[in-house]
Amino acid sequence: MLPKDMLALGTKRSAIRELFEYGKIRKAQVGEDKVYDFSLGNPSIPAPKEVDEALSELLSTDNTVALHGYSSAQGDAIVRKTIAEYLNSVHGTSFNADNLYMTCGAAASLCISLRALLLPGEEVIAFAPFFPEYVVFVEGQGGKVAVVPPTASFQPDLEAFENAINENTKAVIINSPNNPSGVVYSEETIKAIAQILEKKSRELGREIFIIADEPYRELVYDADTTVPYITKYYKNTLVCYSYSKSLSLPGERIGYILVPDEVCDSKNVYACICGAGRALGYVCAPTLFQQVVAKCCGKTGDVSAYKKNRDLIYSELSALGYECVKPDGAFYLFVKALEDDANAFCERAKAHDLLIVSGDGFFCPGYVRISYCVDEKTIKNSIPAFRALAEEYAK
Repeated sequence: MLPKDMLALGTKRSAIRELFEYGKIRKAQVGEDKVYDFSLGNPSIPAPKEVDEALSELLSTDNTVALHGYSSAQGDAIVRKTIAEYLNSVHGTSFNADNLYMTCGAAASLCISLRALLLPGEEVIAFAPFFPEYVVFVEGQGGKVAVVPPTASFQPDLEAFENAINENTKAVIINSPNNPSGVVYSEETIKAIAQILEKKSRELGREIFIIADEPYRELVYDADTTVPYITKYYKNTLVCYSYSKSLSLPGERIGYILVPDEVCDSKNVYACICGAGRALGYVCAPTLFQQVVAKCCGKTGDVSAYKKNRDLIYSELSALGYECVKPDGAFYLFVKALEDDANAFCERAKAHDLLIVSGDGFFCPGYVRISYCVDEKTIKNSIPAFRALAEEYAK
């Protein structure tokens, strides 16, 4: 006998990955330039030059044996100290090396944090729309997901959030800038969430944690848009960070978990993070890229390229009559489908070689996600297809 849940996950890809694989087949059939693949959040801009410079410098040393060897299980101490000092310089915090645990990207950060916190059957609240793999991550660590719907502005519904908290609630995942909507949760929203959690924690007599999933933190486009640093608003916050998007390094799998001293029983929470990393086999994140990211603190790829794409696709689709949520950050456009069934709408889009993802998997039916981290030419060439699709529905 084999575990049915693992068999199900292994034999059926996520809807996003399924569409991405379909796109590869379709491109081989009709040509890459004739398929408009907006399926995957795979950065399309190169890593900043500082990454190549850091790699060149590191690989030119005489001590490459150590560079390719194991670090401490929680990550190299100097790397962790460097990142902590960078965070302090940006956010006015007082973190140190022992607040950080280096990980193999955001997925590892989330799974470790959930394994460290959850007892069997405890609940994690997620604000719709959200990345579908949260359900896989939470259930894989023995928990359950409670879904809170968005408001019309795609900020969390605070009344529904408060009503969702119960004696089994252990954590809340906050993803801002958000995948798939691109919305940044306002400071007002973060303060309100913190106040609700403080109130409910007192009422229930138990700590409730925020897990801040922040791979898109640096991907914001307008001068008046700021992403609140949640540890400054709510003490029981763990930050899960990845360099996949900011440095365009998704395939290198490098990130960290931050456990501030302000977290209740922080030393034991950090010990649980270390224990969960050990239990899941996530010890010693890639040593070479630990060193690289430490040398590239504060650097990003050319975010202006994503802003240009955002402005282009938002304006073009809005002009065609599509109802779009204007993204403040990340690199996704959330669009209202032209019929109630978003899955059917995505299938009709495929007939025009438009590969877009149904919002149903993000727990937001009736919408679709367009990942615009693509070449600008792909967006420009796709507009006639979006026009033809809209005209079909107009008829």
